Amino acid sequence: MKRKAHTSLLLLLAAGVSFTFAQSTDSKFDALTENGQITINGQTANYLIRRLPPSSFPDLPASIADQANQRGCLIPQTYEAHRPENVIHASLENTGSRDWALLCSVKGTVSLLVFFANAPEQPIVLATAPETERLQAHSSSHILGFNWGIDPASPERVHDAQIGLDHRPPAPDHDALADSIVDRKTIYHFYSKGKWTLVDLPD
Repeated sequence: MKRKAHTSLLLLLAAGVSFTFAQSTDSKFDALTENGQITINGQTANYLIRRLPPSSFPDLPASIADQANQRGCLIPQTYEAHRPENVIHASLENTGSRDWALLCSVKGTVSLLVFFANAPEQPIVLATAPETERLQAHSSSHILGFNWGIDPASPERVHDAQIGLDHRPPAPDHDALADSIVDRKTIYHFYSKGKWTLVDLPD
């Protein structure tokens, strides 16, 4: 999944620009595809968010799919998605562990959930944000799309990302979780010694 920098909306958010939101009230409104509008300084922008149910990910273990369904999760898709994404399988707890992570959208709020294989009934919430704070322009249509994506990051990928550090550490011994804003930046969540940290990266 390609993730690099487009900053227009993000700069507006950083500058404290106020937003108002309007969503479709059509009785046929489909929660899987949301069309809405954002007003920024009197200018209206349309947005589109596509979501998939957990059943769109047949490899997801039944225990985790059940957890997602009980929470009412839908899986938001980035504007560049060409196949189902934002559900990942990786060795996040330790070497060889079979863990999962997903983005869970419920009533307009998205959470990044991690399910360790040894405790799938106790997901860890790594991050959360309103969906409408995860939008950006991406085409000549000026329609805003969802920009949050996750991927597994192998030890080699993490080690490569650290090229340029003055004191580059050795490659980790298991996977990290790549947490990306499409067309902007990627950070890496890494679990070790009972806690999550962010991997040090060059400026």
